Amino acid sequence: METPRQALTRLKNGPRPVIGCLPLYPPLELMHSMGLAPVVLWSITDVVPRVDDADRHLQNYTCAVCRRLTQLVISEGKELVEGLFCYNACDTLRNLPEILREGRLLSGSTPLPWFRLHVPMTSPSQADASAYLSDEIEALIRSLEAAYGVTFSEERFAESVALYARMRERCLQLERAVSEGRYEFSEFCRISTVANFLEVNEQVALLESTLAEIEGRPVRGGNAVRVIVSGILPPPLPFCEMMERSGFVVAGNDLACLHRSYAYTPETWQDASDYHVKLYRERFPCTTLLHSADRRVDAVMDLVSKRDARGFLFVSEKFCEYEYFELPYLEKRLKENAVAVLAVEISMEENLGLESFRTRMEAFRELIDASSSPATGGECRDRE
Repeated sequence: METPRQALTRLKNGPRPVIGCLPLYPPLELMHSMGLAPVVLWSITDVVPRVDDADRHLQNYTCAVCRRLTQLVISEGKELVEGLFCYNACDTLRNLPEILREGRLLSGSTPLPWFRLHVPMTSPSQADASAYLSDEIEALIRSLEAAYGVTFSEERFAESVALYARMRERCLQLERAVSEGRYEFSEFCRISTVANFLEVNEQVALLESTLAEIEGRPVRGGNAVRVIVSGILPPPLPFCEMMERSGFVVAGNDLACLHRSYAYTPETWQDASDYHVKLYRERFPCTTLLHSADRRVDAVMDLVSKRDARGFLFVSEKFCEYEYFELPYLEKRLKENAVAVLAVEISMEENLGLESFRTRMEAFRELIDASSSPATGGECRDRE
């Protein structure tokens, strides 16, 4: 079990060029099939404890995901990546490449190859943008071939797809173990963070060994309260442990770096372009994928129902406007279905003072316990 910095350093010293991918959902299978080592640059607290250099380039209302990513690329881990990939995710991320480029130049770093992809955000009900995205994928393939002297192969791509599908299925199996109370959510978050910085075959090995270790553990019963955890990144580990000590079981998660990332893989496709059209069109909806907005709330409500959750815990990244825009309507739907809601906001500066959330967590538990029937819902909202 390596730290993210140790894993990134080992990747950098390996045979594959490391491509740092700006969140959220890059075409990992495509880059892996071309002999590259793609890594999504989030959950990098271990690598980037401070963001002094990043804050010289970014506004003070930028989220911690972008601040840490910027610090990594221009200072703390600038030698750990050999290329950068980005696509049009949230407003901040889509405007970050130029800032990263200038920041590296000012720090005297070697310029990096940049690769871009534009994912159409038009709703499929309004227009079919499949041909446009197919052209974008073909252009990305040509750019990667030219930059690294590699050749794309549909056969190798199929092999990479199979590896990533296996990895995602193991994530779903481990998530189910968490839902059953056989594995702690804090451990699931920790192992998922470590796996993010490994080669996909190593991710599979780590997840499968973990599943083997917990096989046969009893299903947790008692008075544990089942909740869904939502947000972009997992809550800090002390926060997860606080949840568990308060008697919560994470019945499922709606986290961008977890369930939204591994919930879907196309079963059939004609070629790499067709695969990615289906992957971006059908994946579990996310607030940053605007074309999936119409499916988003129903998908979350379906997850809550299937996992028999009595509470919904929204742990937001400070200044993540995409998540906040959706929350009022989602809260309304949850309350109508007698699901209690707790919304907390955690900024990078608060990660060391999480004990302040203990009272809110205990009040949330008491609120759910006080609901004597499915007809009585509750709401507990608290933001800093």
